[in-house]
Amino acid sequence: MRFEMRDPGPALARFIAYFWALHDVPVHAAGRLVPSGTLDLVVNLHADVVRINDPHSGVCHRYSGTVAAGAYGRYITFDNPAHTSIVGVHFKPGGALPFLGVPPGELADRHVDLELLWGRRPATELRERLCAATTSMERFTVLESTLRSRLPAHVPGHPVLPFALEQLARPGSTVGAVAASVELSRRRFIQVFTREVGMTPKQLSRVLRFQRASELARRAEAPDWGQLALACGYFDQSHLINEVREFTGTTPVGLIRATEQFEDLHLLGSVGSHFSKTAAGARQ
Repeated sequence: MRFEMRDPGPALARFIAYFWALHDVPVHAAGRLVPSGTLDLVVNLHADVVRINDPHSGVCHRYSGTVAAGAYGRYITFDNPAHTSIVGVHFKPGGALPFLGVPPGELADRHVDLELLWGRRPATELRERLCAATTSMERFTVLESTLRSRLPAHVPGHPVLPFALEQLARPGSTVGAVAASVELSRRRFIQVFTREVGMTPKQLSRVLRFQRASELARRAEAPDWGQLALACGYFDQSHLINEVREFTGTTPVGLIRATEQFEDLHLLGSVGSHFSKTAAGARQ
């Protein structure tokens, strides 16, 4: 299995975290997608289908091979057939707004066929061009040029969002304090934020805290979960464990083990959430 990434060019850098590609994925019963706080555009090059399972309801949803993955608040799973090759765009929080044709808030906890957002012809042509390309770098170029072409028509988001996202990324920040700093009522701030990011500011703060804890745990040889919980702003170790279970469906120890072995694709862009560089190697 190979995982490749590329940073976007200057025109898209404030919207997109990275382009990514997965090749020759080994067979698993189900891959696992954990919350990332943002959206992805996902294209299956192997087959014109994406199957997403909701482990909480037991329902399996079938989509076309080109989908927009909304910001999920809980983990989900996906079918993982042999030799799958996938490419995608991992947006920054709030960064998908100019490109998908609808506010990210309308895609929360959902996957949506791209043709429903762009129309059948543009979505079909994008997948055909990606399938015709022979390298990941060529595919990243196709994705970048396609998204760049949609920029002139986009309507800018609310001007407070970049500052609000920066503040919420700081440990210890509160929704009330951020709302006050951007001079919006708490209710209005939550409305604006949820519409443009795809989840509430409180939920994003929880996801970012979970990401910080996961990263610190991966770096430690033998994590002290109690100390790590306090360092990341959890009430105690039990609070951390409960959050990890909600976001990943496993324990903190199980999460680290899966990351090290790269068994469940826990940490992939949305096809996942945070990619483990130690498991996959440096960016290519």
